[in-house]
Amino acid sequence: MKLLHFADAHIDMANYGRHDPESGLPFRVLDFLKSLDTIVDTAISRKVDMVIFAGDAYKDRSPAPTFQREWGKRIMRLSEAKIPTLLLVGNHDISPAAGRAHAIQEFDTLHVPFIRVLQKPELLTSKDLWGLPIQIIAMPWVPRSGLMAATGETNSTEAFARIENNIGDLIEGWLEEVDPSLPVVLTAHASIEGAKFGGERLVMLGNDLVLSGSLVKNPKFSYVAMGHIHKPQDVNEGSQPPVVYPGSIERVDFGEVKEDRFFVIADVEKGKDTKVEWIQLKGVRKFIDRRTVLRSSENVTNALKEALPSPKEMSEAIVKLSVEYPREWDSLIDESALRKYTEDSFEFHLVKRPQSESRVRIAEGQVVSSLSPLDLLGQYFDASKVTNADELKKLAQEIISEETE
Repeated sequence: MKLLHFADAHIDMANYGRHDPESGLPFRVLDFLKSLDTIVDTAISRKVDMVIFAGDAYKDRSPAPTFQREWGKRIMRLSEAKIPTLLLVGNHDISPAAGRAHAIQEFDTLHVPFIRVLQKPELLTSKDLWGLPIQIIAMPWVPRSGLMAATGETNSTEAFARIENNIGDLIEGWLEEVDPSLPVVLTAHASIEGAKFGGERLVMLGNDLVLSGSLVKNPKFSYVAMGHIHKPQDVNEGSQPPVVYPGSIERVDFGEVKEDRFFVIADVEKGKDTKVEWIQLKGVRKFIDRRTVLRSSENVTNALKEALPSPKEMSEAIVKLSVEYPREWDSLIDESALRKYTEDSFEFHLVKRPQSESRVRIAEGQVVSSLSPLDLLGQYFDASKVTNADELKKLAQEIISEETE
């Protein structure tokens, strides 16, 4: 079985730039669709046996009809090519309200040939998968709030641990039921213990469903197709089964500035090691993030230009320059000149970080050695205009007393 695996498409993530006058779509949406076209083209040209999309088609649960149309066009190409395709529901696809349709519901509702939406935890046998010699355990995004409500739990910490244990038991139970002559693939939209997050952190750790490393690295799996974390990685690198996050198909924000974008083709065969081919998406829009500190009030504009790459390197890139400087130099920064210098970039962001320096001055006639730590701390609080100085002094006194004892 040759599986193409991708995840976290977020095709309507139009948080930078302008609209294309021809199509009416934001240029950034066209970036994401270009990557999606590459993935679909590869699936068709390489004649893969199955496509697994591991969740998050859009940036939110209520995509505009235009974006649904563009996503639908690409998925329909897979259907027309008779490539079995599994669409896992991710956290950005699902509605927080019980009973409401999720963002990729239409493929299930219309019974699109060769397309199956995975919207609940389930075991799919060969019979469920168009007769293909494979078995799939599907774990779409599981909202903890909904599970807590369903189970009547109130203590979140204990409830989350119990829920994760129950999901682990569910998956272990299915592994006992599978046909031992066929490979088993787990696909899930979740976090894994030990996985490295990228800079995106679209959700905070603690609100995710977290699968244990031992669960997903079970040798009974031939391959684990993950979604949710945008940083490309194999959580079980160098061992079997591969536990793969392919990452998002385009850079979402500056948190992903240093990461290339990928999708994966995995060769899965029962009794043999799974081979994983990482395919880099070319032509992904470049993000450039530069930071500098102004040390002199002379030639400020030139200093800031020197902190940036050449105009050629910035061409069509999304550029951010963060500048720290003394507040009194604010008027020396010529923003229009910087925008002229970066005019070939796709978009330029200047982030100003003016700094105010507070100096604590010792009263005339006093020397530092004559003041106690609390006296010095009090003077610092006064100079910094700290609002809760009395509480902090009291806490400091307790710490100093403990240290003295």
